[in-house]
Amino acid sequence: MKALAFASRNRKEILRDPLNLAFGLGFPVALLLLLTAIQSNIPVNLFELKNLTPGLAVFGLSFISLFSGTLIAKDKSTSFLMRLFASPLSAFDFILGYTLPLLPMAIAQSAITFVVAYFLGLSINLNILLALVVLIPSAVLFIAIGLLAGSVLNDKQVGGVCGALLTNLTAWLSGTWFDLNLVGGTFKAIADALPFVHAVNATKAAVVGDYAMIMPELYWVIAYAIAVFALATIAFKGKMRGDKN
Repeated sequence: MKALAFASRNRKEILRDPLNLAFGLGFPVALLLLLTAIQSNIPVNLFELKNLTPGLAVFGLSFISLFSGTLIAKDKSTSFLMRLFASPLSAFDFILGYTLPLLPMAIAQSAITFVVAYFLGLSINLNILLALVVLIPSAVLFIAIGLLAGSVLNDKQVGGVCGALLTNLTAWLSGTWFDLNLVGGTFKAIADALPFVHAVNATKAAVVGDYAMIMPELYWVIAYAIAVFALATIAFKGKMRGDKN
């Protein structure tokens, strides 16, 4: 209940910035429209909707990290969190309270991407609902990355890490824009060791109904999400102790 009350406050804080909210929800759609227009004018199937849409759904979640990181970093820079540290909320309650209002936003972003893809020609069936479920661990992962960054960095540093570095890592190492097998070598080995390409592969498998391939890919994402969420909690707990002393 304590975490839910704190989550309600954070939800209101997010809704107070409708411009950034609209950008976060609409940017994957803008990319989808642009790349679909490019596909219609080239002779090869470079940006097929069944491959492009899952990739953009995962890529779009990287912007949720910026939301979560900025939210917690701004709270750190004011006396708001210092006052809350006197409350009975634990570090886990705080991190959960930041996560809960961002999950619906992440799911809505992915759902909007798939709805727009439907109007562009993507076949919609029950597998799309499965894909949205498969994207939840990815959403938790990206939210946790932002919370970890926000716990140890200030708001300007969070903008650089989550706004520039993370989005580029997700773009290049997820296989959204090109098949990683075309590059191979060390580049592909690094990509395979990170969760982004596995998140895209799991979502693609859900969209096309390749159910046997979902969990082997999703295990990577779940493991990373748990680890980063735990690290964010530990980092925030350290921040609490430091401010109380």
